[in-house]
Amino acid sequence: MRVVTRDKRLKAAIEGEKDCRRKFSVDMCKKIALRIAALTAAISLADFWPPNSGPERCHELKGDRAGVFSMDVKQPHRLLFRPVDEPLPKDDTDERARWNGIKAVELLTIEDTHG
Repeated sequence: MRVVTRDKRLKAAIEGEKDCRRKFSVDMCKKIALRIAALTAAISLADFWPPNSGPERCHELKGDRAGVFSMDVKQPHRLLFRPVDEPLPKDDTDERARWNGIKAVELLTIEDTHG
């Protein structure tokens, strides 16, 4: 899957080990690298189906963050991203097909979404 980052600070933090350690802990940097590697290796977001499973616990957020997906990094931090050029309209009847159509994501932030 294609993974893009437009935020220069986030991009520096996830691509540069020194910047990552400065912004996050060493353990967090390892987890961030694992999650980005998993996203990059995936064919589509459906590789993380069903929602909330596996170590990533990938799921779509609701409410004012609808359309944004969350993936566990290290409690309580989450990697937030959204689909790029999502080909299928949101259809609650076949969510897995929708996830299968997501083949590119944009990383938005790493934060505690429950805080």
